[in-house]
Amino acid sequence: MKNAIKFNKVTERLPKHLHQFIVKQPYDEYTAQNQAVWRYVMRMNIDFLSKVAHESYLEGLKKTGISENEIPKMEGMNRILKDIGWAAVSVDGFIPPNAFMEFQAYNVLVIASDIRTIDHLEYTPAPDIIHEAAGHAPIIANPEYAEYLRRFGEIGCKAISSSEDYEMYEAIRLLSILKEDPNSSEEEIENAQQKVEALQNTMSELSEMAQIRNLHWWTVEYGLIGTLENPKIYGAGLLSSIGESKKCLTNEVKKVPYSIEAATQNFDITKPQPQLFVTPDFSHLSFVLEEFANKMALRTGGLSGVQKLIKSKNIGTVELSTGLQISGVFSNVINDDNNKPIYIQTVGPTALASRDKELIGHGIAYHTEGFGSPLGKLKGINLAIEDMFPKDLEVYGIYEGKKTTLLFEGNIKVEGEVITGKRDLKGKILLISFKNCTVTHNDKVLFQPTWGIYDMAVGKEIISAHAGPASVNSFKNLGEVSSTKTRKITYSEEALRLHKMYKEIAEMRKTGEVDFKELTLIFEKLKLNFSTDWLLPLEMYELVYQSNTPIETEILDYLAQLQKMKKHEQLIVNGIRLISK
Repeated sequence: MKNAIKFNKVTERLPKHLHQFIVKQPYDEYTAQNQAVWRYVMRMNIDFLSKVAHESYLEGLKKTGISENEIPKMEGMNRILKDIGWAAVSVDGFIPPNAFMEFQAYNVLVIASDIRTIDHLEYTPAPDIIHEAAGHAPIIANPEYAEYLRRFGEIGCKAISSSEDYEMYEAIRLLSILKEDPNSSEEEIENAQQKVEALQNTMSELSEMAQIRNLHWWTVEYGLIGTLENPKIYGAGLLSSIGESKKCLTNEVKKVPYSIEAATQNFDITKPQPQLFVTPDFSHLSFVLEEFANKMALRTGGLSGVQKLIKSKNIGTVELSTGLQISGVFSNVINDDNNKPIYIQTVGPTALASRDKELIGHGIAYHTEGFGSPLGKLKGINLAIEDMFPKDLEVYGIYEGKKTTLLFEGNIKVEGEVITGKRDLKGKILLISFKNCTVTHNDKVLFQPTWGIYDMAVGKEIISAHAGPASVNSFKNLGEVSSTKTRKITYSEEALRLHKMYKEIAEMRKTGEVDFKELTLIFEKLKLNFSTDWLLPLEMYELVYQSNTPIETEILDYLAQLQKMKKHEQLIVNGIRLISK
C-alpha cells in the first residue's frame, strides 16, 4: 500500500491483510463530465428521495459530509465520519465478500473509487462512488442501522464460502467491469455474461457465504423499510439509482416481508430487481441476522462445520470445546457411526490459537505441513481429557516422560512418549505433545515417528467452524486481490475536448460569473461536434435560466430537439424540471 494513503483512528485498527485491497482515490482522474454526472444523479436523487427514503437519508448526507455538487474526497469524508465512529476507504471495484464484510466489522465503508459513465447514469452494473458514498454512507448516521451493519460484517466475514463462490465472484467482477467500460466489445460482454449464467446453472447447494450475501443484498443494498403498502427506501443500491429508486415503489416490483427466507433468494447484480423485501424496522434486520447466525457453523460446529471448510478449500478455523482454535486449509475429517468427527486434518501451513491469539511456538512456521488430531473421549473412560485434573492425568498415564497409549472412542490410537502439555490461563489443557509417536485409525497410519513431534489437540467436540484464521496475524498472505482490474477508460481527443467544455461551464457555475459570449461559443461548438451530448446543455441551461437572453431560449429549444431522440428524453425532462423548480 502506498504511503500517500492516510490512516485515522478507525482505519488504523484494520488488520494488515485488508490493506492490500485499499487504493488511493484517483481524484485527479475524475473528468469534468464525471463531476457533472455526480451532480446530476445527486440532485435528482435528493429531490426524489427526500419524499420516499428513510428519514435518516437527508440528515445522513449532512452528517457524512457529502455534497450534491462534487464527488467527495475520501479524506474529507473521513474527517466527518469519525464523529460517528466510522471511516471510508477506496477500493478497485468489487472485492471478495469475506474481505468486504471484514472491513464492515471494523466500522469501515468500502467505496469503489470509479464513477459510472454517462451511458449508465440511471443504473450501473459495477460498484461506483455514487453507489457507495451517496448510497451507503448516509444511512449509517442512524445508530441502530450502523450497529446492524457492523454486526453483519462481524458475522458475515466468518461465513464459509465454497470454492465455486470465488469463481462466481471473479466472473461477476469481470462482467461488471466490461459492462461499464464503453470500449468493451459486444463479444467480450456476451462471453462474460455466458460465463456468469453457466456458473449460476451449475452451482451446487448455496454456501453460508452465498446465503449471507443474499441477506446483505436484500437489506443493505436493496432494502425497503416500513409497510408493504407504503415502504421507504434505505438500501444503497436503490438510493444511488435514479431509475430503480422510482421503479421499486411501483406495482411493477413485488414487495415481500423480510425474513430469513431471503437467504435463499438469489439475485442478478447486472439487472434491476423484480422483487424486494420490506423490513418493518431496523431492529427486525438484526433479529433475522441472529436467526441466520444460529444456523451457521460458527455457532453449530460439528461434523457439518468441518465438511463445509473442506469444501471451501480456503483457510478456515475450527474451535474445540477446550477453546483451542485450529486454523488452516482443512483436507479431511474422519467420523464415527454417529456422525461425530473423531479426527480432523489440515494440509499446508496451520496455526493454533486460543481466544483468537496464536499460541507461542505454534504458528505456520512450525506447523508448515499441516496438523491432525483425534477428538472425543478415551474409550471406556467417562472423564474427558480436557476435564482431568493433574492427578487424573497421572492415573491415566498422561504425564511427562511416560510412554503411553491413548485409545479414543472412535478407534483413533495415539502411541508415544509424552513430552509436555499446554494450558490456557484458566489451567484447561489444550495440547499434549509426544515424541516417537504413531497415530492410527484401525489399520490406517495417520502419523509416524519419522515425521517429528506430534502435537495432539485436546477437545471433546467441535463447537465452532468458520472462515478465516482465529488470529489475524497468523497468515501473512491472507486473501487475494483479483488480477482482473477495473479498466481505466481511454478517452479520444474528441472526448477530451468535450470534457474541457464541461470544465469551463463548471467554472462559471462555481464563480457565479457567467460569460455569455464564451458560453455561446461553447454552445455552438457543442452543437457542431457533440450533437448527442445532453448533459452539458442542461448544465448550460441552468446557468442562463431566467436570464431573459436569446441563448436561454436557444438552449431550451435545443434540449427539446434532443428529447425527440427518445434515448435520453426522461433524463432531459427531469433535468429541466429540477432547474425550473
